[in-house]
Amino acid sequence: MGGGPSKKLKAKPTRRPGLKDPTSLASETPFTVSEVESLYELFRKISSSLVNDGLIHKEELQLALFKNSSKRNLFLDRSLQIFDLFDVNGNGRIEFSEFVRSLAIFHPKTTDQVKASYAFRLYDLRQTGCIERVEFWLHGQLKEMVLALFYESELNLSDDVVETIVNKTFAEADAKGDGKIDEEEWRDYVAKNPSLLKNMTLPYLMDISVAFPSFVLNSTDTSQ
Repeated sequence: MGGGPSKKLKAKPTRRPGLKDPTSLASETPFTVSEVESLYELFRKISSSLVNDGLIHKEELQLALFKNSSKRNLFLDRSLQIFDLFDVNGNGRIEFSEFVRSLAIFHPKTTDQVKASYAFRLYDLRQTGCIERVEFWLHGQLKEMVLALFYESELNLSDDVVETIVNKTFAEADAKGDGKIDEEEWRDYVAKNPSLLKNMTLPYLMDISVAFPSFVLNSTDTSQ
């Protein structure tokens, strides 16, 4: 039956599993289409480090950060908060679109206003809508912020000096004098002291198609 010539099926364009519409993600972020595709390779390496399900779990992000951080940084110190920041829909897993949009926050071209808003969320550990002196002292955030102001000067400050600067910094940021820093006060203070946002910028995101972030690439590449 049916002795006619068989029809050849047209090959469908290949698309890497999990990579959906890089053009749309590029239009919503500072990344180009090729950079979004490079970010997918980065995402794939992290998401397959423990459970190969195309999603980044909390333990996978922590593994990538802890194994490859030679010194303390915002990502290492705030791994749980960073995960929650990336997990936009709150389902306990990071999808690729969430990964790209969240990394865009740390892009050098992203405005300080956006960075300041997300930095506030990272420092508001108890999610009370304000940064409180008590939680700052308990977790060292205020000291970290103050030291960020002196990052480029490479000054070695004694603990007493740092404590004095911390108290002065909090008093200056707490414009309303109510013992806490709300988001409006935070934005105003950051506008006067942009160095506080230094940790919110990852310079290598300017050209990720050439160089992947080493803290991820080195930690999850099991082919070596």
